[in-house]
Amino acid sequence: MAGNSRRQGAIRKPGTKKGQVVGSGGQRRKGLEGKGPTPKAEDRPGHKAYRMSNARDRKEQARQKKADKPELIAGRNPVVEALRADVPATALYVAINIEIDDRVNEAVRLAGDKGISILEIPREELDRKTNRAMHQGLGLQVPPFVYADPRDLMAVAKDSGQTPLFVALDGVTDPRNLGAVIRSAAAFGAQGVLLPERRSAGMTAVAWRTSAGTAAKLPIAVATNLTRQLKAWKDDGLMVVGLDADGSVDIDELDLAADPLVIVLGSEGRGLSRLVRETCDATVSIPMAAGVESLNASVAAGVLLAEVARRRRLAGRV
Repeated sequence: MAGNSRRQGAIRKPGTKKGQVVGSGGQRRKGLEGKGPTPKAEDRPGHKAYRMSNARDRKEQARQKKADKPELIAGRNPVVEALRADVPATALYVAINIEIDDRVNEAVRLAGDKGISILEIPREELDRKTNRAMHQGLGLQVPPFVYADPRDLMAVAKDSGQTPLFVALDGVTDPRNLGAVIRSAAAFGAQGVLLPERRSAGMTAVAWRTSAGTAAKLPIAVATNLTRQLKAWKDDGLMVVGLDADGSVDIDELDLAADPLVIVLGSEGRGLSRLVRETCDATVSIPMAAGVESLNASVAAGVLLAEVARRRRLAGRV
């Protein structure tokens, strides 16, 4: 043993290979390698932001699914007005044993002339189809609304030979307000209405009814990003004016009225969003008597559009 030069412990056991021994990390090298950057909060399943993002996506999918379904315009006057305006309807529902009047007769006649199916159904079924709206025995089914591209609005304005006038809605979520704004826009010579893709009312049956069929005559476009589209229109030579209770000018001083113009309406509760406000060339207010609350968005839009139309007539720009 004294002549053996090998160190104690240096003898390998039979069947083992030369190399790194257990515990050196050699066999767990992959486990020690980096796994890349930490995922964003909304991409990590256990994070609150992930759950909120998924909830928003589900809500948007539900909204889109609902938007893809046919809508029913309910009520005798709205149905007749929609048929007169050539709203692209697919069926007229008439409640069984309905009390006949001139509006019912006209609705049936117009639907027949246009080749629209006329279906008699129990009142209970019509209640269900209209979500128990005040249908008065008549319901008009319309297909999902087909929105225009924002670029189409400029083309329509150029073809009209008139000074461009558009109305943009920044977060208006009440379909009745949307329908009323569309009706005012059509009445006072606007060539189109622009909606943001998110956080906005869409062309539901309620909006159709409130617009009194004018939505069939006026192109309604959707912008993926409202601020970006407003800036694009500014590059095309349009002025952007936001309606705001604390506007920089009041309606009597709106010298931009006769110019190519975009009027922007804010949401019912918050008004104009910060980015949209910063994009505006001016903000305009409507003087009101002391102690009176601010006007409804659609009413205020009608007042401003009427003033713009008046100034354009005086300037010969209609």
